[in-house]
Amino acid sequence: MIGPKVTPITHTAIARAMAVWVMGVTLGPIIGPALGGWLTENYNWRWVFYINVPFGILAFLGILSFLPEAAIRKSRFDFFGFTALSVAIAAFQIMLDRGQLKDWFSSTEIWIEATVAAVAFYLFVIHMLTTTGQRFVSPGLFKDRNFLTGNVFVFIIGVVLFATLALLPPLLQDLLNYPVVTAGLVTAPRGVGTLAAMFIVGRMIGKVDIRLIIGTGFALTALASWQMTGFDLQMDSAAVVWSGLSQGLGTGLVYVPLAAATFATLTPALRNEGTSIFSLTRNLGSSIGISVVNTLLTRNTQIMHSTLGGHVTRYSPVLRARLPDGPLSLRAVASLNTTVTEQASMIAYNNDFKLMMVLSLAAIPLVLLLRKASGSAAPVHIE
Repeated sequence: MIGPKVTPITHTAIARAMAVWVMGVTLGPIIGPALGGWLTENYNWRWVFYINVPFGILAFLGILSFLPEAAIRKSRFDFFGFTALSVAIAAFQIMLDRGQLKDWFSSTEIWIEATVAAVAFYLFVIHMLTTTGQRFVSPGLFKDRNFLTGNVFVFIIGVVLFATLALLPPLLQDLLNYPVVTAGLVTAPRGVGTLAAMFIVGRMIGKVDIRLIIGTGFALTALASWQMTGFDLQMDSAAVVWSGLSQGLGTGLVYVPLAAATFATLTPALRNEGTSIFSLTRNLGSSIGISVVNTLLTRNTQIMHSTLGGHVTRYSPVLRARLPDGPLSLRAVASLNTTVTEQASMIAYNNDFKLMMVLSLAAIPLVLLLRKASGSAAPVHIE
């Protein structure tokens, strides 16, 4: 009797499949600002949320139609582990969302949320390490060096990519006075870079060391952040387009080989859990990154406003040549304050971009921690 045909799937084929999958993951947040800006400009801001409904329905129907039902090993669900981790993440997310509004740890609310998150996470870790039965997350995941390193990398990607996407729209609209649609369009080339990287990296896997590809991707991401540190109030849209293109290309070069390397040495039985933790780490990175850069933006703007404002006096030779004689009108004072605030905000944005450049550069040496995946094929049964 002839059994089912066995077709070997190599790491190259897996990487190409991952490139197609990651394309959707990375292009979604990149295309979102342009689409959201167009919807807001031409319809209503509520359509930014309504637009998710038809896509959700299509995704649900697609799963029913094309995703075959697979046999899932039945096991007891770890309600305690699930609850502890859920409470920890929920409290931590609320703390991040409300921290800037409440001035962080000067607020009792933030202390309560931080305490709840820390206690719940502590209980989750103790439960995971001491329970002998079924656990919500297996400790064996964290014994794999590639998996741990991959999660560090994807955390940095979450910080850099999503923090940039959070910073650019207010910079373009509030400081440079870009219309909503234009702000979305000038950030869209980031998606072109990501798309190009997906096609390139799928053909490089198996021929070039993935550690070299990942390192190159982080170098391009650092280059993009360095370009953003040169943003100013008189720049044209070309600076935004080219830096976005570089960042999109760098992110695409990192993500696909990183996903392949992260799970290459992980036990197959742990890959389902590993995928969830991998996605969770990226989302936590984006949440923390957005919260941190917005906090730094506000505080650095205040600091730089104070610093720059200290030089706005009649005793400054530069200002004396520009200001009229006699007392200043309220309009002139307000105009001066607006100019100082804009310059202070621009410097604060540049400092945030500098932080992301440092993070990207710091990630490059970590590629040496990744082990090379074996090139052996994994047999998969095709009916």
